Amino acid sequence: MYQISLQQFLGLFHDSMIKSNKIAATQKRIQNINDYLTYRTWFYTTRGLYEEDRLMFTLLMALRIDLRRGKIRYDEFEVLIKGGASLDLNTCPPKLFRWLNDSSWLNLLELSRLKEFHDVIDRLQKNERAFKDWFDKESSDLSSLPETYENLNIFHRFLFARCISPDRTISEARYYIQDSLGIKYSEIPVLSLELIWEESDYKTSLLGLLSSGADPTSNIQSLAKKKNIDLFIVSMGQGQEILARRYLQQTITLGGWLLLQNAHLGLDYLEEFHETLIAIDTFDPSFRVWLTTETHSQFPIQILQSSIKFTNEPPQGVRAGLKRTYGLINQDKLEYIETIYWRPLLYATSFLHSIIQERRKFGPLGWNIPYEFNQTDWEASVQYIQNHLDDMNPNLNISWKAIRYMISEIQYGGRITDDRDRRLMITYAKKWFNDLLFSLDFKFYDGYSIPKVKRLDEYIDYIDKFPLIDPPQIFGLHSNADITYSTNRAKSMLEKIVHIQPKEASSNISGGETRDKIVYNLANDMLNKLPKNFIQHEVREKLRNMGILNPMIIFLRQEIHRIDRVIRTVRNSLNDLQLAIDGIIILNDSLRQILDSIYDGRVPIDWTRYSWESSTLGFWFSELLDRYTQYNNWLNYGRPKCFWMTGFFNPNGFLTAMRQEVTRMHKGWSLDTVIIDNIVLRSYKDDIREAPTEGVYVYGLYLEGAGWDRKNTRLHESQNKVVYVQMPVIHIFAINPSVTNQKTGIITNKKLRLNQITFRTKQNEQISIAPYIYMCPVYKKPIRTDLHFITMLKLASNDLSEHWILRGVALLCDIK
Repeated sequence: MYQISLQQFLGLFHDSMIKSNKIAATQKRIQNINDYLTYRTWFYTTRGLYEEDRLMFTLLMALRIDLRRGKIRYDEFEVLIKGGASLDLNTCPPKLFRWLNDSSWLNLLELSRLKEFHDVIDRLQKNERAFKDWFDKESSDLSSLPETYENLNIFHRFLFARCISPDRTISEARYYIQDSLGIKYSEIPVLSLELIWEESDYKTSLLGLLSSGADPTSNIQSLAKKKNIDLFIVSMGQGQEILARRYLQQTITLGGWLLLQNAHLGLDYLEEFHETLIAIDTFDPSFRVWLTTETHSQFPIQILQSSIKFTNEPPQGVRAGLKRTYGLINQDKLEYIETIYWRPLLYATSFLHSIIQERRKFGPLGWNIPYEFNQTDWEASVQYIQNHLDDMNPNLNISWKAIRYMISEIQYGGRITDDRDRRLMITYAKKWFNDLLFSLDFKFYDGYSIPKVKRLDEYIDYIDKFPLIDPPQIFGLHSNADITYSTNRAKSMLEKIVHIQPKEASSNISGGETRDKIVYNLANDMLNKLPKNFIQHEVREKLRNMGILNPMIIFLRQEIHRIDRVIRTVRNSLNDLQLAIDGIIILNDSLRQILDSIYDGRVPIDWTRYSWESSTLGFWFSELLDRYTQYNNWLNYGRPKCFWMTGFFNPNGFLTAMRQEVTRMHKGWSLDTVIIDNIVLRSYKDDIREAPTEGVYVYGLYLEGAGWDRKNTRLHESQNKVVYVQMPVIHIFAINPSVTNQKTGIITNKKLRLNQITFRTKQNEQISIAPYIYMCPVYKKPIRTDLHFITMLKLASNDLSEHWILRGVALLCDIK
């Protein structure tokens, strides 16, 4: 959708020659043209980009200009965009600093290959306290770097921050852009439809890219009224081509504007529309065509390359959301019902509407699936509340149960497809829609209460006092959620930059080794580390000796078969790639994709088709070796005392096999009545001396959204800057809910509220169960979808489970 033609660029160049400051000195004149053209190109392009891509484009523009100027080197550019993506964690030096995650450690190792940072590891070791203090600061002020790096230039400070603290990448990118291009490039271009219209002509359409909650139609209508020009609107869809064709001919001949709304719904007609524009001989001077469209892969490229594009995204944040909602309310609406309940309920519903929309920005920590809640959901909820208050007996109380049900499970809940998301929506309704809503001290969060006012302008004034940047706590999240949001945003931006880099395999702009040579060496290194394939007849014999009908052994056989296919796929593709680079076989599209992915530090699609997802090739390959080691040890040395559940293709199958195994150990138990239960130990993997008599010990899970009190074995609030916490070993076992657990004395009936109980585990650990239990979802990857969901585990807490539901707490097998 971002296509720009050479003809459009030449038009910008022509404008630069005419409109830039003219001066007699040749070099200064050239500089003026360059400066004008650079800014004009940036402005022209960014107004047609979505907000999430504007910073990426501006950063890439600054980097490319500085590369041409020689202010930065290509090897520095590659470290910036790729970090340590190609490094294998198993073969790199062990991490020296516990406060760094694995990704940052690999980034620093890659950074140390640059001459300016050749001793970065030594400097961090010698000044660890100073760097740790800087790392823990919430502010991203790079001027406060320890003395050892106080003289770095802006780009090198940006590069260092990107490697050691990825969540600061976005903020430091803005500083770098200001230093490289100037402060005006850090400002968001102000959309002026009038200016865009003045730049257009009869063959140049004006194309608005739609986004959720934004439609430029009203702005176009206002501009047409201001210019006293007739505007004809056609909402595209089935059967609308006839009307669009008639209005197009009419406006060409008689003048006026034609607006084709939702043009992506009339793709078949757009080809004819474009040909009509090209064939125009005579036309009225006022003739123009406006289009609005959602992004669509089949949208005609001819229109994209000949139109002026613009976006009109609404402001983000709770304040902006509430102002949009109250912009739809009039004073009559506020006074619709003469009851003290109406205005607080209306405000609470509007506040909830804004909160659940803005929570999407936190990714899976906010919502597992980013639902498109819209104004219709709000209107339906408000209408129900109106009807409920109208019909309510004055002598009876509000039916909160009915209101919560209609809001959380019908109006908004009707869009929700994920069970954990539905639990979250119900929790919001339970927390805010109750009798406390009308109390004088009620507040959603500090500084966010219900205004005790009556007039619409008073509500708007109150909302205007909200901060522009919302604290994560207003959503029920921990302050660390901002770190997750910033890290994910930076990761997405850098991945896009990597993806759009030129793919010339035979050259390298850095003047060093060619892409082919670099990839050849990386392939050779991986082939040397790649384990041998399992010998199938030996595997069958060993499994037979271990009890081939045992559920866990059946599971092991299936896992070995899958890892063997992955190893074979990797070995064959790497061998073929080397042959193609040597010119012995043809470099087909599949091998080309593998070559590009390896060079970029990404996992080739042909490999993930049979394996698992990972953020970098280095992490993926390390996981391949670790998975093989677990399977090989299990096959050759017997069942592990403790299982690395991350290393399984099918962890759900692993837990099912465990349930089958436990069920067979108890007479009268059936698989249908057996459920999973768990106890979190204090021990880590290396402390485990023997396997449990029933169930399994698992390790390697990470807690996101909360911290873990190892001593008291329960949840507590996260430490600042600590996004993930590695959990101790968890004993997962199967129980029959109607049977008393003889080991612990706990009646495992779901309806029983657990009191404070103490018991001892097989590891002779004294474990106390907290008053409250949070049912924590477990996922394979940070992408929290049903495809990656495994099970629910019990985590003890001193807080109500609703607190952790709003925090978005989950256990992850893999955080990479």
